[in-house]
Amino acid sequence: MAARQLVLASTSTYRRELLTKLRIPFTVSAPLVDETPLTDEAPAAAALRLSVLKAQAVAERFPDALIIGSDQIASLNGSHIGKPGDHDGAVAQLRSMRGEQLVFYTALSLYNSATRNLQSSVVPTTVTIRPLTDAQIDYYLRTDQPYDCAGSARSESLGIAIMERMTSEDPNALVGLPLIALTRMLLNEGWDILAF
Repeated sequence: MAARQLVLASTSTYRRELLTKLRIPFTVSAPLVDETPLTDEAPAAAALRLSVLKAQAVAERFPDALIIGSDQIASLNGSHIGKPGDHDGAVAQLRSMRGEQLVFYTALSLYNSATRNLQSSVVPTTVTIRPLTDAQIDYYLRTDQPYDCAGSARSESLGIAIMERMTSEDPNALVGLPLIALTRMLLNEGWDILAF
């Protein structure tokens, strides 16, 4: 069993649910980080920077822990696509994305607060949105209400129906936490979750 405490530096219920799938004990701590992208910052670079900041933001509270930071930024034609916030914002997003290809950059950082060792990775997921009608968009949004999701869709529920295709090395990355990369990083720190 690993000696260090595992901490998820996130307020995301989606990331918490994904980490629970690994069946290992962990603590959740909210990172206080300004998530505003920098001027002219590429989506992948922004996601990576924010994942590192989140992991390091809670390190003072957990001086002998493995801390997970993650961030996701969606991109359409090189522009950031954020969380819509409400129905009207989600309608506008999905209308602009219908028939288009988006890339979701999910960054993961694992920070050892005792040794200051940092491992980071960005897992891209390419998603093609079906050429939806306005009625389909409205039905989907009123049914699933994904207003807290970048790109206005939840792939783990009805949002899968608005997608024509998805390509990724880890299907969990689209939901918000690349578990394949995380298990590799944990193993590098001595956590073999299959021998826990």
